[in-house]
Amino acid sequence: MLAYIFRRLLLIIPTLFGIMVLNFFIVQAAPGGPVEQMIAQVQGFAVEATARIGGGQGSETGGNEKPAQGSSSSNNKYRGAQGLDPEFIKQIEKQFGFDKPIHERFFSMMSSYVRFDFGQSFFRDRDVVDLIIDKMPVSISLGLWTTLLVYLISIPLGIAKAVRDGSKFDSATSGVIVIGSAIPSFLFAILLIVVFAGGRYLDWFPLRGLISEDWETLSWSGRILDYFWHLALPVLSMVIGGFAGLTMLTKNSFIEEINKQYVLTARAKGLSERKVLYGHVFRNAMLIVIAGFPSAFIGILFTGSLLTEIIFSLDGLGLLGFEAALKRDYPVMFGSLFFFTLLGLVMRLIGDLMYHIVDPRIDFDKREV
Repeated sequence: MLAYIFRRLLLIIPTLFGIMVLNFFIVQAAPGGPVEQMIAQVQGFAVEATARIGGGQGSETGGNEKPAQGSSSSNNKYRGAQGLDPEFIKQIEKQFGFDKPIHERFFSMMSSYVRFDFGQSFFRDRDVVDLIIDKMPVSISLGLWTTLLVYLISIPLGIAKAVRDGSKFDSATSGVIVIGSAIPSFLFAILLIVVFAGGRYLDWFPLRGLISEDWETLSWSGRILDYFWHLALPVLSMVIGGFAGLTMLTKNSFIEEINKQYVLTARAKGLSERKVLYGHVFRNAMLIVIAGFPSAFIGILFTGSLLTEIIFSLDGLGLLGFEAALKRDYPVMFGSLFFFTLLGLVMRLIGDLMYHIVDPRIDFDKREV
């Protein structure tokens, strides 16, 4: 087992490097980078100042000196940079590190990331690590409670459907699962807001944030209730979108195991149905479900909550990444990508180890990585 873990840890290095290389060069090739955004911002200030003074009085810019830094020549390297001094463009390039070749920028970035130095945001004037730490509690709250509820609902429901396969209970719950699969979580979130958050009917739940403004003044019990009061609708909307697939996976795994020969043999020996189900079938059927918990948590935590965070005004990692992509805030984009890709690869290793914990008969030392 130790040899397998060591091989997998070594495999993380080239995998992570390849992911970073691919994403870095794709993003760098896309138009609208930070230099272009800064140029557009500067030119926007200049247009606004010209409009304020009615044009013609170029020396009176309302106290904003940036637009006045040269406007006689043009630079064809960036679209929309005409009218700005080439020296000013070079200063912007140097500010964002674009005065160096692309390969040099990449290896400089990776050497910093190996030391977990993710640099500073281009547009927020804060360290990337500090931004991630600030946003993480929101995303962890959504991901953790959603994953736990999805598993607590899906596993018992999937087992019940497998045991009662073809019954009225199975048919009725299948209808609920079809509806859950068909409705995207963000649409269900909008429905919850309309019905329960003052959108049209009831005003039972808050619409914004993770805690109330007076949270500091509340007692500990009041803080806990306030926290779950704010989480209720966002988590419910994500649970609806996530429980259907896991329920069917659990049901199919149990049905497959129930029809195997060892189950028939156990029944023939006179074992009770409960002992057959939970003493023999459960461990084998739940292998793939339990082992997939780490990956499921990472998926819900970092990819499944973006629209939910936007709809419910929750300032988490999903919203941070979305805004960074729009603004081309490369340190935030690539720093987040590096950290969470590394975390995802480690979680996949933990998922494999869960197989061995659930069923010790599985020996990874005898398989290739």
